[in-house]
Amino acid sequence: HVQLVESGGGSAQPGGSLTLSCASPDYAYEFDCMGWFRQVPGKERERVASIYLNSHRAIYGSSVKGRFTFSKDSAKNTVFLQMNSLKPEDTGMYYCATEDRVDRTFCRSSSLFDTDFGYWGQGTQVTVS
Repeated sequence: HVQLVESGGGSAQPGGSLTLSCASPDYAYEFDCMGWFRQVPGKERERVASIYLNSHRAIYGSSVKGRFTFSKDSAKNTVFLQMNSLKPEDTGMYYCATEDRVDRTFCRSSSLFDTDFGYWGQGTQVTVS
């Protein structure tokens, strides 16, 4: 059983920063595809970023590119989403997800959606206002 535990959400002013963490205490997901998604009520879940964990290149959604950075600490089985220059439209519930059946190419694909991931965290709220 893969458990993902998110933390780091909260409130920030426009232009501010937050860092989200996603830890997996009991699972080493070195060869998995990891994703960060966000959702606001009434809208579909949007992929913010994804990375194949034995690579160093993350793929970002156009709305966050240049502002958000995906990083990892493999020794701690933890990934991070550094969010800078926050905007009110970044408000939403943020989820991390992982899937070991998604290969490197697909993990970077624009066709990768939330339905491709089998393991999810509980979500952490981010509010920018």
